[in-house]
Amino acid sequence: MPALTLPPYTAPRIIYLSQLFDPEPTFKGHDFVRRLEASGFAVEVVTGFPNYPGGTVYDGYRIRPLTRETMGATPVTRLAVYPSHDRSAMRRILCYGSFMVTAFLYLTLRAPRSDLVYVYYPSLTAGLAAVAAKLFRRTPVIIDIQDMWPDSLGSSGMMRNPLLLGLVKTACNLLYRACDHIVVLSPGFKTLLIARGVPANKISVIYNWAEENERPAVDGLPNGFDPADNFRILFAGNMGAAQGLNTVLDAAALTITAHPGCIYYLMGAGVEREALVARVAARGLTNVRFLPRVNLGDVQGFLAAADALLVHLVDDPLYRITIPSKTQAYFYAGRPVLMGVAGDAGDLVRAADAGYVFASTNPADLARKVVALIADSPERRLQFGRNARDFYDEHLRREIGIGAIADLVNRFRRGGQQQTKATGDIF
Repeated sequence: MPALTLPPYTAPRIIYLSQLFDPEPTFKGHDFVRRLEASGFAVEVVTGFPNYPGGTVYDGYRIRPLTRETMGATPVTRLAVYPSHDRSAMRRILCYGSFMVTAFLYLTLRAPRSDLVYVYYPSLTAGLAAVAAKLFRRTPVIIDIQDMWPDSLGSSGMMRNPLLLGLVKTACNLLYRACDHIVVLSPGFKTLLIARGVPANKISVIYNWAEENERPAVDGLPNGFDPADNFRILFAGNMGAAQGLNTVLDAAALTITAHPGCIYYLMGAGVEREALVARVAARGLTNVRFLPRVNLGDVQGFLAAADALLVHLVDDPLYRITIPSKTQAYFYAGRPVLMGVAGDAGDLVRAADAGYVFASTNPADLARKVVALIADSPERRLQFGRNARDFYDEHLRREIGIGAIADLVNRFRRGGQQQTKATGDIF
């Protein structure tokens, strides 16, 4: 197959390296790339064949060593990958490891000369491919860390072998030393990396943003909300072990007598959903209702129609330094937030005065905060929502995040200016 030929550009050429990309669900997908292109960069996407989340290659694709396509004006190079996203640690290793190998070979032997490689997912294996290729190509590398390895591997139960976890930690440390700069999603991630020996001026905190669809006008209830409800609390997202939603059921049991019209809605899918539905039926919790997962374009209507939006994760050191992506979506919706995540996520709610923070896995504390929010005046609840929206617009919106990333790319790309200058956080 002939080498990839791109049209002549005066713009800096960036390789965006991510194992996941459209049409797979991913946060920084084609929309993100298009906005980098609009910022003045010529971007080539290097990715795998789409198979997430089911581990089955999407219709219309067949795994080959290398294929090329375009999305709009964006050239996309797809590399062979072992497709698997089940709970088998060995198959996951094959999945990530195969992309690491094919990405390294492509970046070293086939990729057109570029000014920078921006690594998104997975930050470790794709990042190792990029920094290994850097030995031959001398191309600067920025790593975008959304998932802190090996911490998240241990917390999720995906990997429990101490030897393997130790090897992953060693590989992470190697990656941090070899890359040119690191982007993280929270101050806690930065603090942890500094504790692990990464220089502070090598790390930038750039918060994630929400899907900024037009904010819907609340002129009616979306299908699934009952008009007879007095107060609606909505949890929207994955229902897995990490979310610890039994705490929500226990809080509902504590508030059902005094506030029977306060309804807890759990929207989404996940491995714990069926068990949660069974527990609600067994306990007779008429104030807990389940809604199916809806497409992204419809979620904002539910968020805007709720009286409060709920975030909850189990109490784990890793979760104290992360910010669940629904936090930004909730702020963007402009509704009061009930935050059951200690650390950085709770700090955002406090800084914005956007609602109440409660102790994770403490149903009594959640029940107290629910009662407090119900007791607040309608004006106070509206103010919580306005505060959330204003904070989002001032600190978290997409334009700010992409602008900060574009600035970093310009700073660290080959031939860029001020490559050794320390960078600051956006907030």
